[in-house]
Amino acid sequence: MTCPLCGYTTTVEAVRRQLKVRFGGANDARLICVVRTYPNRVGRFYRLPVQSDCDAINASVLELKNRIIKNHEPTALIPEGELNHLRGFFNVVLYGMTKWGDLFSPRQAVVLITLVRLVKEVGKRDKQLGLEDIAIAVQTCLAFLVDRMADGNSSLSRWQPTGQKISNTFGRQALPMVWDFCEANPFCESTRNLGSMLDWIVGVIEQEKYNTNPGHADVASAISHSLPDDAADAIFTDPPYYAAVPYADLSDFFYSWLKRSLSDIYPRLFLTSLAPKDEECVSLAHRAAMYRNKNNEWFEKMMAQACSEARRIVKPDGIGVFVFANKETSGWEAMISALLTSGWVITSSWPIDTEMGSRLRAMNSAALASSVHLVCRPRENIDGSVSIDDIGYWSDLLTELPKRIHNWMPGLASKGVVGADAIFSCLGPALEIYSRYSRVEKASGEVVPLKEYLEEVWAAVSHEALGIIFEGVDCLSLEEDARLTAMWLWTLSTGGNGGSFEDQEPEDDEVEGGVSGKGGKMKGIVLEYDAARKIAQGLGAHLETLSTLVEVNGDMARLLPVSERTPYLFGQSVAPASKRGHKKKKDQQTTLSGAIVTQAEQARPSSELSLPAPGSTVLDRLHQAMLLFSNGRSDALRRFIEEEIGQDQGLWSLAQSLSALYPIGSEERRWVEGVLSKKKSMGL
Repeated sequence: MTCPLCGYTTTVEAVRRQLKVRFGGANDARLICVVRTYPNRVGRFYRLPVQSDCDAINASVLELKNRIIKNHEPTALIPEGELNHLRGFFNVVLYGMTKWGDLFSPRQAVVLITLVRLVKEVGKRDKQLGLEDIAIAVQTCLAFLVDRMADGNSSLSRWQPTGQKISNTFGRQALPMVWDFCEANPFCESTRNLGSMLDWIVGVIEQEKYNTNPGHADVASAISHSLPDDAADAIFTDPPYYAAVPYADLSDFFYSWLKRSLSDIYPRLFLTSLAPKDEECVSLAHRAAMYRNKNNEWFEKMMAQACSEARRIVKPDGIGVFVFANKETSGWEAMISALLTSGWVITSSWPIDTEMGSRLRAMNSAALASSVHLVCRPRENIDGSVSIDDIGYWSDLLTELPKRIHNWMPGLASKGVVGADAIFSCLGPALEIYSRYSRVEKASGEVVPLKEYLEEVWAAVSHEALGIIFEGVDCLSLEEDARLTAMWLWTLSTGGNGGSFEDQEPEDDEVEGGVSGKGGKMKGIVLEYDAARKIAQGLGAHLETLSTLVEVNGDMARLLPVSERTPYLFGQSVAPASKRGHKKKKDQQTTLSGAIVTQAEQARPSSELSLPAPGSTVLDRLHQAMLLFSNGRSDALRRFIEEEIGQDQGLWSLAQSLSALYPIGSEERRWVEGVLSKKKSMGL
């Protein structure tokens, strides 16, 4: 961590050590700025703190201590439940925030416990007036107000410079450490005030009053339901997303405050200090030692039991819809395996836009832009038992699969469904072929597992996607590196199943010197390794032979930026980066390949500098042209086009396709468009 004032850098290990003894630092954080608004003036106005601001903070510390001393309730005023350390989700624990109450500064805590007291007093007052039903309803709605205030007024609430407003605690489903935070004035007329939060709750109530068919909610296990057999025409469920979200642990943030606001009217719902977690169907063994039993097998077993229970409830001619939106292929395999094992036939899958594009998780992230709805039917005999006698033959499936994908994917593309959303939306039609049988056998009698079939699905989807990407072009004439690059970029067209390395959270394990396991931020376009491997295999490529194009880093694979391919493409080694604090000599400059050139070389026209040897593949030659453009070597680029690539129509078709696939605003997109413009200006 580097100080913005003095420039001194402190290691992560040292920062954690210092903050641990301060329980994360919220209790004694230093006020650095006050943001104000004025009734007759537009905008935000910033000033330094004055003594009265500091006095108010000190007063809140004393007030909190006095209230804790005077508290005679069985439940502590501030949540004392333990925060579990979940790697990648709850790294605040590494900085000393080990209890839920540690997330709040004294002033924030005083606001929340005051609101809790007032909410309960309102309920008691209405009961005394004989309005018991009204009392329960009003107290419940106001308890939601407390939770909204907690979300928007914790020591993890950042300041958003662009909108000049306070963000909430949960920008995504995690609690990462933040280095500065905001305290909201609940009585101001700006962001995170009580009035605006109350408006949200009132809006929900206003909307619900038009619901003429209210539902019934019950607390029950998904593997043991109270409904009788064949009771429902349809079941619709949004089950846990494998290892993507620690639902129960995250809910403790809200549960802790709801318990304080509502335990007197809903005692059965708040018997435990924190939300129950033992039977939660998630895969978190790799995140926390306390969940070592909750591995992939646990998730698949529990999910299969839940899906079996769902099939028991649904009528034989009924329908089931299972929503899933996970970036990991292992998560999809576990979910699909559970559905098939429990006796469901997957008939189709539809991507529905349920995710906000502006959410933090969607920005350069590995999140799907839509949720895939798997539509299923029970695979049952007349007596309700699962059919086990239907056998499919592998050769028949391999013949039918490409046809099914070919008929399905163009329709998705016409509706704007591309990339990862399109890939996972093809699972439904593809799996309908496989799941209609109790088992699939090869000619030898060997049973074909789901995993092997999914490999064929990925291959079929990859081939069909290439036809869409290179419409009107013989894509098979392109080498494997070009096909893989295009498919890689297309997969990320929606921001799904990948993102940039710069978006990845650093490993939060403590290591020597505080260096993170990933070694800091890296540039590039990232896919989950297993997804990248399957895409490559489907295209007849192998990641291990493409080390100059793809870098594998643990469970992630990175498509190298074109700039990082310079040494390989130009046959020169990269000069070592200068040490911090050392200045380069004035008569030296780094070339586009990273080599040092002298002033004499700089004085020579760029057209006189030697051109690179043409790359061995079409993609290599296109990248060479892009790098010449990026370095301003206009004359060299002109010669390279005239002498090497000008008449290569395959290269220009690839360039046109990549110009549409590279992310908007990226260097690569600007460079390839520059090369295309250069070619056009030359009349080629």
